[in-house]
Amino acid sequence: MKELIFKEEVYAIVGAAMEVYWELGRGFLEPVYQEALEIEFRLRRIPCEPQEDIFIYYKGEALKKKYVPDFICYQQIIVELKALDGVGGREVSKLLNYLKATGSTLDY
Repeated sequence: MKELIFKEEVYAIVGAAMEVYWELGRGFLEPVYQEALEIEFRLRRIPCEPQEDIFIYYKGEALKKKYVPDFICYQQIIVELKALDGVGGREVSKLLNYLKATGSTLDY
């Protein structure tokens, strides 16, 4: 099994997300959880940029289409919120596209 990268940062992010879940519970739309999580990140001093544009380039030129993840934490961890019962192929594909657009060197 591969070693978890950004282990401490990921644990901090997941802890903040769990706190929001425990406080609000189920049933809200994603914008509610996003606003609450931004507050929780601030309270825990987790650096984050909400809804920062990720530009896609083709032959050196930025395309008009861009990705907008819910958060980029620690300048390198993409956080995408989902108010769903489960995560499927569409959500996984979206995250993989985010990684590709950022030029991430992570294995994906």
